[in-house]
Amino acid sequence: MSQAVINDNEVDIVIGALHADLTTFMNEWRPIFSRFHLIIVKDPDLKEELQIPEGFRADVYSKADIERVVGSSSSIRFSGYSCRYFGFLISRKKYVVCIDDDCVPAKDNAGYLVDAVAQHVSNLQTPATPFFFNTLYDPFRKGADFVRGYPFSLREGVNCAVSCGLWLNMADLDAPTQALKARQKNVRYVDAVLTVPARALLPMSGINVAFNREAIGPAIGPALRLTGEGKLRWETVEDIWCGMCVKVICDHLGLGVKTGLPYVWRTERGDAVQSLKKEWEGVKLMEDVVPFFQSLKLPQSATTAEVCMVEIAKAVKEQLGKAHPVFSQAAETMVEWVKLWKTVASG
Repeated sequence: MSQAVINDNEVDIVIGALHADLTTFMNEWRPIFSRFHLIIVKDPDLKEELQIPEGFRADVYSKADIERVVGSSSSIRFSGYSCRYFGFLISRKKYVVCIDDDCVPAKDNAGYLVDAVAQHVSNLQTPATPFFFNTLYDPFRKGADFVRGYPFSLREGVNCAVSCGLWLNMADLDAPTQALKARQKNVRYVDAVLTVPARALLPMSGINVAFNREAIGPAIGPALRLTGEGKLRWETVEDIWCGMCVKVICDHLGLGVKTGLPYVWRTERGDAVQSLKKEWEGVKLMEDVVPFFQSLKLPQSATTAEVCMVEIAKAVKEQLGKAHPVFSQAAETMVEWVKLWKTVASG
């Protein structure tokens, strides 16, 4: 694995706490997390008190803290997995690493513990190559290089803004596929990192992700949520929407997105049939969302992540808003998120 030069004071680890007892989770991660400052955001819908073991530099935020910063009348919802976005909002570090509380450290093919934080930071610190695909994966990793025919004018690469990690055990499948392949597990540890090519979209997940907050921070936020569904949560759709926004923005700003290492081990949870009931409306919406983002062009005047988000919101409202009211709401939430980001940053 690449060795990152990590300044502990440049990294925040954000944990969205959906489960009250974090003792096992925190102790599993202790060899890695104990070096860094942690931001633990309690799901506002979680009633029980959090149980957090000692020995960590952690700030814990509850529903009252969220309302104090955001306001109770905000259209931005931080419930469920979306509570992680509040951690992104209040962080002040260059690199933000997010690991969900149902994940523990994975082991590589040699049986060694995977330092997910070090690999994420390594991905972000080394250049990305989105404009010409290197068939030997990441050319900046030890033992790799650029292949024959790779243009020398592109070998400097560009800054990497997002690192999308993977996980073992519970595969990242949608509910219909999970229901058909109930016994399928992801057991293959592939020792590789790839740059996602420019103009190619990807279904980003907040389960195991890191990003350069200074470069792309306000582009990673909550927006698309289906309304009127009671307690049903649509975090999978929200993550995918967020990933498409950030990928379009990275392409426009000339930044890179990597995927592959690091792995975490995700414990098995959930019921495929119940997930299908919650996800189906979102699955159908994706048929409109993907073509929209594939054809989206941002103006050259959009030179920051904040401005890009506002431009995307404008296009969403104009082009998708008529198809489904949820898109108009998403556009409004994106604009509100940018305003909130600026307010918190200045305060």
